[in-house]
Amino acid sequence: MRRIYVAACSLLMVLTSLSAQNPIVQTYFTADPAPMVYNGTVYLYTSHDEDITVKNFFTMYDWRCYSSTDMVNWTDHGAVASLKNFKWLNKTNGAWAVQCVERNGKFYLYVPIHGEGISVLVSDSPTGPFTDPLGKRLVESDHTWQDIDPTVFVDDNGQAYLYWGNPSLWYVKLNKDMISYDRSIGKNGVVSIDMTTEAFGSKAGRDGKIGTTYTEGPWFYKRNNMYYMLYAAAGVPEYIAYSTAKSPEGPWTYRGIIMERAPHLAFTNHVGAADFKGNSYLFYHDQSLSVTEGFKRSVCIEQFNYNADGTIPLIKPTKEGVTKSVSFLDPYVRVQAETIGGSDGVKTATDSLTRNVYVTHINNGDYIKVRSVDFGKGAKSFEACVASGTDGSNIEIRLDSRTGTLLGTCSVKNTGGLHKWATVSCKTQKVSGVHDVYFVFKGGDGNLFNFDWWKLKK
Repeated sequence: MRRIYVAACSLLMVLTSLSAQNPIVQTYFTADPAPMVYNGTVYLYTSHDEDITVKNFFTMYDWRCYSSTDMVNWTDHGAVASLKNFKWLNKTNGAWAVQCVERNGKFYLYVPIHGEGISVLVSDSPTGPFTDPLGKRLVESDHTWQDIDPTVFVDDNGQAYLYWGNPSLWYVKLNKDMISYDRSIGKNGVVSIDMTTEAFGSKAGRDGKIGTTYTEGPWFYKRNNMYYMLYAAAGVPEYIAYSTAKSPEGPWTYRGIIMERAPHLAFTNHVGAADFKGNSYLFYHDQSLSVTEGFKRSVCIEQFNYNADGTIPLIKPTKEGVTKSVSFLDPYVRVQAETIGGSDGVKTATDSLTRNVYVTHINNGDYIKVRSVDFGKGAKSFEACVASGTDGSNIEIRLDSRTGTLLGTCSVKNTGGLHKWATVSCKTQKVSGVHDVYFVFKGGDGNLFNFDWWKLKK
């Protein structure tokens, strides 16, 4: 599908006029955000709601990854894993919430397969390729339907914990190899958390009985010697709440609500949290791109500050999202076209042989926004790598808005096909300082060209 929905595009135009950041990805429906900070970069792993929903239910086949060094532009690394990674699995749907963690130079991706428990994939790179080291699921328990939403954390002493669960909460203590766990505790290694109202708050169930607020989507981490368990609560519709503990194994103490229900949030939610370059961020998902469809969700981010005692304040979901970058983008080195701070109309695709990701489904009037670009003292020219099967298309380079100052117009001619790449260039007006850059695409009907990377020259 070229566009997710006509209504969504109209909404995006409104959001753009407000310099909106949320949702942070407009090219796909993304959900269940799981950030991982590694080597000066935030890697964000997401589940992926398909554009076409099957049987009026979550339609999810793979997991995607995005990365950022500035928290406002996100580079698309494509689908880094899918259900097809598990050769033993006879299931085509159910790629639900995921989390990745690094240990000793390896990256471990813990994934739930709806109705099939929790499995693990491993890679030498945060963006894959990932492979299945076990040939079977990792977690084998009596409640496979409830074995969803894994969250993993390696404590300071080297002990790793894997939590999961809906509507209860379980954990295992992972061994150092990260693909097996200690079977000597709990029930064959699986420990069930005592779901008390002191630990997770209270709410009345549909039967009138009092239960806890905990529903699903746990996010487990440690900060300043305090252990946090964030989760989707009191669903459905769900809000975000949290509990804390002095030990990774509890006991837990209910701390309250982090994010209340809001009209543009989905009926489900899933939270992630990360500190990056001195700032704290909360990741969640809403349904603002699909407007009314809770099976088509989109990842959002809010910056926040912890209270002095380590508690988390009530955080409001906004359209503005992260308003300040933590670093500026250097346009004088090659920038991947799929590094995006906002877009309308376009999609991304991955070359099946090279795993190279590029921007595609570019139509007349579509655009890409790149935020916080540092021009320094100014550039003289622009070059881009494109592939086209037709003549007559242009890339307009505009400053600070899609109708802002025109810095230059780069002509895209027929390169011999949509996978025949060539470099095109044009002169630009000299501008200094830090600005948002808009690439506005012009041409005839249909898919104009593919766009791989760009660069400015002094």
